[in-house]
Amino acid sequence: MISQKELVISKQLLASATSVGANVREASAACSRKDFINKMTIASKEARESKYWLELIRESRIVDYDLTEIMLLNEEIIRISTSIIKTSQAENK
Repeated sequence: MISQKELVISKQLLASATSVGANVREASAACSRKDFINKMTIASKEARESKYWLELIRESRIVDYDLTEIMLLNEEIIRISTSIIKTSQAENK
């Protein structure tokens, strides 16, 4: 039986994690560099929110699953998106 707490957290994680890909896809069709940077910034923020939810799941132990690999992949997404944003901002100057 899934508890209310598990349901709420899983919905939040699903929303933030899927938003990363959606915003990256939108960035790839951006109409300007500013729009591209904005979409990538949103994607980065959503990845950071996903990190929060993953940490909450891990620390609360509401699921019996090793999240290490998922959390490492999420960290890589954060690093890549941050690098893309910084590079794009530097090119914009």
